[in-house]
Amino acid sequence: MFEEPEWAEAAPVVAGLSPVTSRPRPAAAAQIKGSRRRQLLATLRVLEAASLSQQSTSFPSSDSEEEVERKKKHPKRSPFANTSAKVGEKRKKCQKLGPSPGDCEDHKVEKKKCRKQALLYSDSAKEEKRKRKCPEQAPSNPAQHKDSVDQTGHKSWKSGTTNPEPSSGSISTKPPNPLTRKQWRNRQKNKRRHKNKFRPLQAPEEISAEASKAATEESEGPPTRKADSHEARAEALRARMAQRLDGARFRYLNEQLYSGPSSAAQRLFQEDPEAFLLYHRGFQSQVKKWPLQPVDRIIRDLRQRPASLVVADFGCGDCRLASSIRNPVHCFDLASLDPRVTVCDMAQVPLEDESVDVAVFCLSLMGTNIRDFLEEANRVLKPGGLLKIAEVGSRFEDVRTFLGAVTKLGFKVISKDLTNSHFFLFDFEKTGPPRVGPKAQLAGLKLQPCLYKRR
Repeated sequence: MFEEPEWAEAAPVVAGLSPVTSRPRPAAAAQIKGSRRRQLLATLRVLEAASLSQQSTSFPSSDSEEEVERKKKHPKRSPFANTSAKVGEKRKKCQKLGPSPGDCEDHKVEKKKCRKQALLYSDSAKEEKRKRKCPEQAPSNPAQHKDSVDQTGHKSWKSGTTNPEPSSGSISTKPPNPLTRKQWRNRQKNKRRHKNKFRPLQAPEEISAEASKAATEESEGPPTRKADSHEARAEALRARMAQRLDGARFRYLNEQLYSGPSSAAQRLFQEDPEAFLLYHRGFQSQVKKWPLQPVDRIIRDLRQRPASLVVADFGCGDCRLASSIRNPVHCFDLASLDPRVTVCDMAQVPLEDESVDVAVFCLSLMGTNIRDFLEEANRVLKPGGLLKIAEVGSRFEDVRTFLGAVTKLGFKVISKDLTNSHFFLFDFEKTGPPRVGPKAQLAGLKLQPCLYKRR
C-alpha cells in the first residue's frame, strides 16, 4: 500500500552502521504503522548520533579553506534543529498519507521531547554567553592567587581577565581590552600589597629560636669599650664648638672691616693680634671653595711681564703673591703674618711718590674709604703704571659707574674680565693725577659689603 522512503535505508549506511533489514510487511494496517514508527525513531536516533560524532571529531583549526567557505555559506545546524526538521518532515508526510490516531500520539510525544531539548539548549547558550561576558572571579585562596599571578606575569595583569579556551563550536574573535598605564600601575601596586599581606607567618619554633638568640646576646653584654672613647667624644664636641665659635667671630670681624674705615680696623687688630689670624683663617677657608682664586690669576699675569717691575701689594695677607713671582714686592697689611709684611694703614703706605710699576688690590678694597686707597695707589705709581683690582662680583651694583669713578682718579681702563662666577678682574693704567678735587663725590666707589651668612 505504502512505499518505504529511501532515506530510511540510507541513513544507517552513512553513519557507519549495519543497514536496517526491512521486515516483511504484515497484512494488518496496525502492524505496518507500528513498524514504520519504530523505523522512523531508529533513523532519527542514528542521524542524531552521527551528527554528534561529526561535531566532536571536527576542530576549527583542522578544517580546510574550502570547508570553511562552505560552512560560511551553509551554516551548520545544531542537533536539536535537525531533530525539529525531521519531525517537521514526518508531520508533512503524515498529512499527505492521512491522519491516524497512533501517528498523532507519536507526533505529540516527539514534539514534547523537541521542546524540552530546545529549552535545555537555550539555557546552556545563555549560560555560555554570560560566562564570556563576565570575567572570571579572583580565587578566594590568597596562596592560589599568588601562584596564578606569578605564572601569568605581566601579560596576565595587562589583559585583566583569563580568557577561556575556545570551544569547538564558537571562536572568540574579540581582542582583550588594553589597560592604560595608570591602571597597570594600580594592578602592580595591588599585587605587591597582596604579596605582603599574605606572606606566610613564622612558625612558633622559629620565633622561639630568635628569642633565645636575642637573650643570649643580651646575656653576653655589650662589647668592651675603649678607655678613651668618652674622651674622644668630648674632644670632638669641643672641636665642633670651637669651630662654631671661630665662625661667629669671623663673621663679626668681617662685618667690622666692611662697615668702618681702615683706621678703625687697624686699631681693632692692634688691640687683639689673634683676631687677625682668626679672620685670615676664616677668609682662606671661604676662598678655597671657589673654582679659581683671584690671586692665582694675578700671579699668572705678572709672570708674563718683566721681572724688573716693582710691585706693591695692598692687603697682602700671607704674602702669597710675593712668594710666587720673581719681581720685588712691597707687602702692606693691617697686621703681620709674615716677616715681609709692613703693618700700616693702606691709605698711607711708607713709599715715595712714583716709585712702583704695579699696584695690586686683591680682595682688599674693604672699608668705607676706598677712594683713599685708590688715590694712594695713584701717588706711588709711576706714569703709565699698572693698577690691578680683583673684587667679589656681588659687591658691584653697576660696573660702569665704578669704572667711571676710577677713571676720574687718574686712570684709564685697559681690560676687564667679568666671566668668573665669583670675582671680577680689572686692569687700569695711570694717566696722571686725579682729575677731581678731594671734596667731589664719587658714587661709583660705594661697593656693597661682602657679608657671610651663618651656615
